[in-house]
Amino acid sequence: MAVFEFLMNEILSLPAVLVGIMVLIGLAVQRADLSKIFSGTLKSIIGFIILGSGATVIIGSLDALGGIIEEGFSIHGVVPNNEAIVALAQQTLGRETALIMGFGFIANILFARFTPLKYIFLTGHHTFFMAALLSAVLGTAGLSGFALVLTGSIILGFLMVLMPAIGQPFMRQITGSNDIAIGHFSTIGYVSAGLVGKWVGNKEQSTEEIQISEKWSFLRDSLVATALTMVIIFVIMVLFAGPSVVSHYAGEQNFIMFGIIQGVTFAAGLSIILLGVRMILNEIVPAFRGIAEKIVPGAKPALDIPIVFPYASTAVIIGFLFSFAGGLISMFFLGLLSLPLIIPGLVPHFFTGGGAGVFGNATGGRVGAAVGGFVNGVLISFIPALLLPVLGNLGFANTTFGDTDFGIVGIIIGFIANLFS
Repeated sequence: MAVFEFLMNEILSLPAVLVGIMVLIGLAVQRADLSKIFSGTLKSIIGFIILGSGATVIIGSLDALGGIIEEGFSIHGVVPNNEAIVALAQQTLGRETALIMGFGFIANILFARFTPLKYIFLTGHHTFFMAALLSAVLGTAGLSGFALVLTGSIILGFLMVLMPAIGQPFMRQITGSNDIAIGHFSTIGYVSAGLVGKWVGNKEQSTEEIQISEKWSFLRDSLVATALTMVIIFVIMVLFAGPSVVSHYAGEQNFIMFGIIQGVTFAAGLSIILLGVRMILNEIVPAFRGIAEKIVPGAKPALDIPIVFPYASTAVIIGFLFSFAGGLISMFFLGLLSLPLIIPGLVPHFFTGGGAGVFGNATGGRVGAAVGGFVNGVLISFIPALLLPVLGNLGFANTTFGDTDFGIVGIIIGFIANLFS
């Protein structure tokens, strides 16, 4: 059991290591030179660590802003956070979660090998989160022991091929190829953004082709535009919150200067993410040809949502801003409907809203990016509120799962369980 736990906790739960192993296998079955196997494996791991470092920078910046908004405007309620709810689940369901994750990954490979859904889900932390959700919801439904692990593993393995397959038609439009898939359990939100974008927008009017006057030509640089946008947002929020609130996060630093630096820090984090994505793509796509040819014919790697950010970086910011707006407006209606108050978390709104913006832009241009982001914001506000009753004891915690697929899966399983109870 100790070896199995090491495998689950130190290998399969770490996306950098998992992707490195897949690149190693892919290059090895192609009988590449030892130097190529070594460099490709190492570069893919470095790329994922770079991506994770960028995400950490952004999360730190957004967490500070989220706390300032919550304290400055006296907003209280449930804050969706996958890491927090999973940490709570591990106190009572750690063994079940590890077993579901391990056997779920095996089920993923079997589904990919023997069905038309040829996807290998490589976002390790989301696999871990879904395993935790399944252990909680199935346990609340009355399953335990072997039945819980077997059922959870099969469901997890199937979701690991189903969700990338659902998102793939839109990924082909985003990337212009069929080489990579999306492996992120907020796929329902992204697909919804793509569908809405198609209905309301025009994909010929891309966010990346927004016309800017020559005197504002510096805004054509997406990094500069992102920094300026986030600086404005941060400064407005710290001014409204006031120095007494901001000082909890800024320490001795001037509160306005703190806002400016955090806005620039956010842009720096995004640039780090984009660098990591480019490194990953350069290594994993060629390596997966070996896996596709030898192990799972036609296999595609399903990767984390930042993988789409370089294809429409302006759409990422538009999607984020409109997703957050959707969360704020949804909070008002949740109160009217006497549902749990879901406070919009800036981290999930950035990553899923940014992804929704890219999907919406691919089908509906700049209008699609904005409306798609807004729809995502509404979904990740209402779905977590509806999920809380099926989480059992975890539903009483001050947090919940944030992304769309976790909520949809949990609600469906809870509904089916109620039919048979």
